[in-house]
Amino acid sequence: MQALAIIDTKAPDWKYVCKVWPQPRTENQNIADLDMAAQLGIEKNVTYATNTISRKFMPYLIGACDIYAAPSRLEGFGMPQVEAGACEKPVIGIKAMGMLDTLIDGETAFLAKVAQKIVVDQVTLGDESGFEEKHRVMFKEPRTVDYRADVHDIGKYLMLLMTDAALRERMGKAARERVVKNFDYRVVAKRFVEIIGNKLGIK
Repeated sequence: MQALAIIDTKAPDWKYVCKVWPQPRTENQNIADLDMAAQLGIEKNVTYATNTISRKFMPYLIGACDIYAAPSRLEGFGMPQVEAGACEKPVIGIKAMGMLDTLIDGETAFLAKVAQKIVVDQVTLGDESGFEEKHRVMFKEPRTVDYRADVHDIGKYLMLLMTDAALRERMGKAARERVVKNFDYRVVAKRFVEIIGNKLGIK
């Protein structure tokens, strides 16, 4: 939203739709995010979809967008970004984590620079994570728990994609081709069986 606020007056008409699943944690975050949208002056273009829907509906929801912007703060693999690629959508991600393996910067996606990496030596968890309230976990070595993408990079890539339909189409097609070739469940299952077979010495 900060990136959209930067490019708002220069960008073509746009609408930001965020799909979240209803749960206490996301409800609190939604309120904070919508407050930020109001402070940025872009609330008229921001929609939060908080209803429960079938997973089978998600490809239609993703298919309705032009750009899938998900510079996640913490993403082990990047399944939502891969799913967007399967729907032929160009993705805006972050140059970190699993997205370095699943997305190709400049070809299937644009990866924004990391502006901030948050490293901690302890965290406090609660019942949502299966612990009693205010349970503290100490790490032997500090861990990265959050990344923040460069908002100016995100804005730059949004403008590129918003103003170039041919680029969106080209990147979307390349994204789907990569997903089908590398991440189709049948391809992944076959590779998994091969890895297990090799480890166990089974031919």
